[in-house]
Amino acid sequence: MLDTIDSPADLRRLDQDDLDELALQLREYLLYTVGQTGGHFGAGLGVVELTIALHYIYNTPEDRLVWDVGHQCYPHKILTERRERMDGMRKAGGLAGFPKREESPYDTFGVGHSSTSISAALGMAIAARQQEIDRHTVAVIGDGAMTAGMAFEAITHASHTGANMLVVLNDNQMSISKNTGGLNTYFSKMWASKTYNQIRSGGKSVLKKFPRSATDIAARLEEYMKGMVSPATLFEELGFNYIGPIDGHDLNILVPTLRNLRELPGPQMLHIMTQKGKGFTPAEEDPVGFHAISKIEPKPKNGKAPVVKAKQPKYQDIFGSWLCDQAEQSPELVAITPAMCEGSGMLEYSERFADRFYDVAIAEQHALTLAAGMACDGLKPVVAIYSTFLQRGYDQLIHDIALQNLDVTFGVDRAGLVGEDGPTHAGAFDLSFLRCIPNLLVMAPADENETRQMLHTGYNYPGPAAIRYPRGTGPGIQIDQAMTPLEIGKGRVVREGQKIAILSFGTLLSAALTAADALNATVADMRFVKPLDTELIDALADDHTLLVTLEENVIAGGAGSAVCEYLNQQARWQAVLQLGLPDKFIDHGKHPQLLSDLGLDSDGIINSIRRRVAAIPDFNIEPSKA
Repeated sequence: MLDTIDSPADLRRLDQDDLDELALQLREYLLYTVGQTGGHFGAGLGVVELTIALHYIYNTPEDRLVWDVGHQCYPHKILTERRERMDGMRKAGGLAGFPKREESPYDTFGVGHSSTSISAALGMAIAARQQEIDRHTVAVIGDGAMTAGMAFEAITHASHTGANMLVVLNDNQMSISKNTGGLNTYFSKMWASKTYNQIRSGGKSVLKKFPRSATDIAARLEEYMKGMVSPATLFEELGFNYIGPIDGHDLNILVPTLRNLRELPGPQMLHIMTQKGKGFTPAEEDPVGFHAISKIEPKPKNGKAPVVKAKQPKYQDIFGSWLCDQAEQSPELVAITPAMCEGSGMLEYSERFADRFYDVAIAEQHALTLAAGMACDGLKPVVAIYSTFLQRGYDQLIHDIALQNLDVTFGVDRAGLVGEDGPTHAGAFDLSFLRCIPNLLVMAPADENETRQMLHTGYNYPGPAAIRYPRGTGPGIQIDQAMTPLEIGKGRVVREGQKIAILSFGTLLSAALTAADALNATVADMRFVKPLDTELIDALADDHTLLVTLEENVIAGGAGSAVCEYLNQQARWQAVLQLGLPDKFIDHGKHPQLLSDLGLDSDGIINSIRRRVAAIPDFNIEPSKA
């Protein structure tokens, strides 16, 4: 049956009785394709029935459907003309792992960060109303996205506008409420029915003839009735007509409920209960562990077990290990994460130091100001946050932490490109937006050991400090378990050469060293983006004709720009080549291939330097003695 569904228009030609079989096939196909490619897993399994019901009832893509968090969209992509392309999911040139407007008209809004759907859907509903277009708008928000304040800001405004829109709260136990039993399903059917809403509208018309007190009493009576059997009161107070919770896996409930809600005016809220990982027992039992999976490799035909290589620690694990070791020495240490405990390597810490661990859910702004308040009164907070999510708390970083010079340490994870997760999750901008903030210490470790020592350095720095490190593993440098603070603002020369000096900021140091061997160049591991090691820059400028800055951050405003600004302040006429990420969003793909495409691997660095050298009169590269 699934093979006959090339678009939602095909889906809408099915009998409703066929939808359960389609859901079974869609779930099996999702299991197969994600096993082939890897990617987000559990959330998609949990919205199979919801996806079918929405496309069955609503006239997509004319009706607008916004997914939030975007990683719930895999079943949606399968049903919207992309089934045969799922084997290229998250690969270079293939489908994105999130909704992407350029990819399909069915992807009405790009959603990489969470909690944006209600704001976007409200904007679309207002646009339809202003242009007098008869169009429906639906926001699906779930998998924890309802915990962010932005969602409630949008809900408050939506009630004020009275726009016609539906918000589906997909509550999969990673959100705000638990199912409260069959009585809710009964009342939900009733509240969504045409009969109930006709009586409701008719009652309002009759009550208009009576004093306002009668209308108020009737409204409160209805509110209290709903409040007794469901968590409706909050949303009703905010101006939404609340329906739910209902079973999000029961198409016999979902389809008629959505059909009725489609005809109701004003802001509507449908609360559904789903199970993350539905239909795959390991994912049902471990929804966090199966949030995303790697590609499942087939068993060898010879029957022999594959050779398992010793695993190098990921940078997030290095952070987690340091956090536990530092906490043993520092009773005032507290750790904060905005819903990224496992991803940030904090699981062991959360178990060993549970009374000093705060997962604030998807609430980056709150996480930062919470840390500020703790720092005001004697604690030493460590905030573990992805670079891309730190962008969401930028105002709090400046006004609540840096302006007051508070002692908060940031472990800035997923800095640089993040491969298959693409531009929404790339940490491409942190060096640029961090180094312009007064009072802030900014460090970029080159390897595993520097990461540990810089975390210790930042923690002991009496003010705000950020240590940015990438996703995945490092070059394999031995980690010194002793924690020794580094000298603030001092880099190191790791290779002596002639004429060309490569100033490396961060984990591209290995590529820089390989390139330097071919060019007989000096290489400096700069370590600190703020404060810069200006003495080292002066020394390198004195002895070299060309300075090359290297970073996995946008060139605009990044570490290389900081070096150029310093040289300009000193009125030094110095040839400088800045290498980094270009002024564009980098699409998804394998991380090594992306670096190669951007000229940030060793061959690319060599070629860029040779081109610059060719433009400098009387400049010849000295052959390497190696």
